[in-house]
Amino acid sequence: MTNPNAALSPGRRHPSPHLGALAIVFTLLFCAGLYPVTYFGGLPYFPGPGAPESAISAFFQARPSAVTLCAFLQFGSAIPLGIFTATIVSRLEFFGVRAAGIKIALFGGFATCFMMMSNAAILWSMAHPGIAQDGPLTLALYFIAFAMGGPGYSVSLGLLMAGISVPLLFRRDVSRWIPILGLVLAACGELSWFSFELSKAIPLIPLTRFPGFIWMIAVGFALPSSLPQPARQEARS
Repeated sequence: MTNPNAALSPGRRHPSPHLGALAIVFTLLFCAGLYPVTYFGGLPYFPGPGAPESAISAFFQARPSAVTLCAFLQFGSAIPLGIFTATIVSRLEFFGVRAAGIKIALFGGFATCFMMMSNAAILWSMAHPGIAQDGPLTLALYFIAFAMGGPGYSVSLGLLMAGISVPLLFRRDVSRWIPILGLVLAACGELSWFSFELSKAIPLIPLTRFPGFIWMIAVGFALPSSLPQPARQEARS
């Protein structure tokens, strides 16, 4: 029979990939995907949602190679994010956490991956000959891609950060600033939902995205892979 307390045994480590390394790989791939379509990668750069239709069509006509590379790297970055999500949820279950928050985190992390992959697939299709020449089609695909890669990404990532941060806030596995930062960023992520109605809420998307990289790397390196000693002692008592 399987011992239900085996995970609490001293010396047991959670068999899993390194969370910090996964977070770094995700961050590097995602940021590398942004480079080709920003100002640093050449002009014109990726248009914002407030840009006129002519500017959006002109960008995809002028820089299909940059868009394809962006889509390739960002699609790939969803893979380490998915592994990170599965691993950190499994890690907390290994530590004995049974709160609903970790299931919310699992949903949020996988939803973020889905949004990223869908956004990348749409961008990849827009880079093909004949698509960008159709103005209405380009505009429709652009806003679907923005919805998925913008608020779709940040709202979902907010659920991941909130679902992990709440149980960590009541444990002593990591420094308290990590779950507090996660909850603040999660609030920004959920509020970015309003960008569908209010353009002033759009800045909440990068405010969730880029500090979110820091949070993921921090929690990835700070969260132990074996049960902390105080928890072991409590388990014996």
